[in-house]
Amino acid sequence: MPSSRTRQVDASTAIGQFLDALEARGYVYGTRRLRARFLDEYLEHALGEEQATALPVDELMNLTRAGAWLAAAAAGRTRTRNTLTGPHAVAAGNTQRARIQTWNSFAEHLGLALRLETPPAAHGDWLEPEESHQLLRTLAVKRPVGSNAATAIRTAAVAALVAATGRSVPDLHRLDVTHVDLEHRPFPQISLDTGPHPLDKDTAGILGRWLDVRAGITQQLEGSDPGYLWIPTKPGRPRGGEEPPKPGLTRAAVRTLHSAHRNLVLQVFGAPLRPGALLLSRP
Repeated sequence: MPSSRTRQVDASTAIGQFLDALEARGYVYGTRRLRARFLDEYLEHALGEEQATALPVDELMNLTRAGAWLAAAAAGRTRTRNTLTGPHAVAAGNTQRARIQTWNSFAEHLGLALRLETPPAAHGDWLEPEESHQLLRTLAVKRPVGSNAATAIRTAAVAALVAATGRSVPDLHRLDVTHVDLEHRPFPQISLDTGPHPLDKDTAGILGRWLDVRAGITQQLEGSDPGYLWIPTKPGRPRGGEEPPKPGLTRAAVRTLHSAHRNLVLQVFGAPLRPGALLLSRP
């Protein structure tokens, strides 16, 4: 059992200490980010139920509160972003499983004996590695009728980088061209906030094709290329009576990258898949 001093720690502080402990133990960024997201969601749900602005961690951690959170999450009531089937779509089975694993891991860190039953992993939230490789190869070479060629290769490059690094589209959104080093040996690499990350041959090839297409777009900027890795492939809509900026002067928005991914994958694969479904190894 944790000491009385530990139990009186503010829940938000305890979550931060838990995440620091995961980093010290060598947990990868993706796992730490997922744990942080679900624990923040759990705390926010609890604070909303209590109509409070803070809770001691011992008041946060109980099975009844955890059950209410999981029920709300399952019904889509904790979701902060839209989905293909609406903002309140039922949560995926493996996402719920990850929530339970996060709660149990936090409880173990606190020295609590409480545990939630962990359901078996369900197939369908991710593609198998070979399926991911095949879809990425298809995205890189097949352009559906009516789609923009530059948008298609940009979408393939984003998807390949998500699969290779395990990062989300928002994580990769702020990258610049200078972060990419396809000439590095023994392996091409990309610089992330956690340091250099090696790239496999296929990912480097797709990324190189996007850089070539991107160079063709930015040639029209007459030397004013700001260096963003992901840029719009065509002008946007005029706003406020002003002409939209030329492609390359601004970053492509996260929602733009997500929308392009959904549209292209739906046409090529026949089913909607989030970028994270293309991880080259199962979580």
